Amino acid sequence: MTSGATDSSIALRRASPGDAARLAAFATTAFADTFGAQNRPEDMAAYLAEAFGESVQHDELIDPQCTVFLAERDGEIVGYAMLRDGPAPACVHDASAIEIARLYAGQRWIGAGIGALLMQRCLVEAAARGRRTIWLGVWERNVRAIGFYQRWHFTIVGSQPFQLGGDRQNDRVMARRVALEG
Repeated sequence: MTSGATDSSIALRRASPGDAARLAAFATTAFADTFGAQNRPEDMAAYLAEAFGESVQHDELIDPQCTVFLAERDGEIVGYAMLRDGPAPACVHDASAIEIARLYAGQRWIGAGIGALLMQRCLVEAAARGRRTIWLGVWERNVRAIGFYQRWHFTIVGSQPFQLGGDRQNDRVMARRVALEG
């Protein structure tokens, strides 16, 4: 589905530890679909095993610093986002900032509004927690994602390294105010 309009049958909910296996499968596929063609297979395999295994997902789902939201249609995960508390890079300039650590739509759902639903949910959650700033890291070569975040009023405020297997890459750090003035 790539109609550009959000399907009204998409449900958003907070993930629970019981979602770990399904989330691991979806997250692995989403990351591989997004970045597999631009990276060496051995680097992808190493990173996918490290970042998206079922036990890793379970640990993140029970971590009080992580909040994962699932977008589902008819019980199938079609996208997800993870907010994470913790220190922000120095370029963010707000000790209370919260990170969007992950935001993905399934390949066939890109352009269907899933990312927008998840972004809005992250902003609502950040506001409910009293956060002033929300930030994220995005691969400098992921032009589509950078454009998406810019449409949501994120601006590039710096950069940070990202290790994908044996390949050290560069992420752009983007941030915005949770509540936009005016």
